[in-house]
Amino acid sequence: MNASVSLLRPAPVNAATRPALTDALRATVGARAAAALALLREAVAEFGSQGELAFANSFGAEDMVLTDLILSNSLPITVFSLDTGRLPAETYTLIGEVERRYGSKLEIYFPDASAVEQYVRSQGINAFYDSVELRKACCGVRKMEPLRRALAGRKAWITGLRAAQSVTRSGLPLREFDATNGLEKLNPLSAWTEAEVWAYIRINEVPYNALHDQFYPSIGCAPCTRAIAVGEDVRAGRWWWENPETKECGLHAKEG
Repeated sequence: MNASVSLLRPAPVNAATRPALTDALRATVGARAAAALALLREAVAEFGSQGELAFANSFGAEDMVLTDLILSNSLPITVFSLDTGRLPAETYTLIGEVERRYGSKLEIYFPDASAVEQYVRSQGINAFYDSVELRKACCGVRKMEPLRRALAGRKAWITGLRAAQSVTRSGLPLREFDATNGLEKLNPLSAWTEAEVWAYIRINEVPYNALHDQFYPSIGCAPCTRAIAVGEDVRAGRWWWENPETKECGLHAKEG
């Protein structure tokens, strides 16, 4: 064999992001999308259209479904995102792609620089690996505080959470009161399956994070996210050094 011939194998295909688009799946997704859009329109009617209703977009697959539903239908819902300062490069690429595709600038919230500096100086740059407490403290600085600013003055917020994503999200309702932030919270994709999410993305040619094709079903900050093996839970790549029961950053922690 010629030594110059490359022996590199083609990258494996992530079948989860490419479900078979059967007639049955298309019909189910169509019905799911219609129901989610109806819920979003009801929320606009109830909570107003002057920035009082907002969608928290972390640019995962679920959030891209909602981004498409909101922006393609010109719904008066503010779309915001939290830039923790440690997001993967692929996420920043997607932010730019979304703004070009839909012709809409997103509201980006950043953590307080002095708070980040204090955390890093006192605990270390990657202290979140050392304990659950330090990891949650990092999330508090980089996510929770910016979220409070993002939700200030709102009447309700929308998320892309699904009940099937993890044990911490079982029984997730379509609508609930967020006691932590003191406003209504809507979860339009609560009952969707992963296959339905990806079918919607494929059918509607929605842009998505390139890391999904590299076996990253759930994407957060770069140092706290990894690819998963076939058969692993979809949240296994988030804070993989912790028990499943602690795998929330605080943005969607349950009360009680």
